[in-house]
Amino acid sequence: MGWASKRNGERLALAAGHFEIFLTADRNLSYPQDLSAFDIAIVALVAHSNRLEDLRALVPRLLEVLPNAARRAVTLVQG
Repeated sequence: MGWASKRNGERLALAAGHFEIFLTADRNLSYPQDLSAFDIAIVALVAHSNRLEDLRALVPRLLEVLPNAARRAVTLVQG
């Protein structure tokens, strides 16, 4: 999508125009963003590392929170 060179605020603005949920492993994404400016739910995966096996363990909890993830806020999914 060509978003690699974008800053976090720019990524959120672009994502809000295309998606309902922004899924990330970047726990610091919301800092120092004013999340009220982005009409999108942000879900951050908090695992021991960003390795697939560590993130995969979070999938059951992720599936539970996705339907109710609040827009303009960060929902943390932790292992």
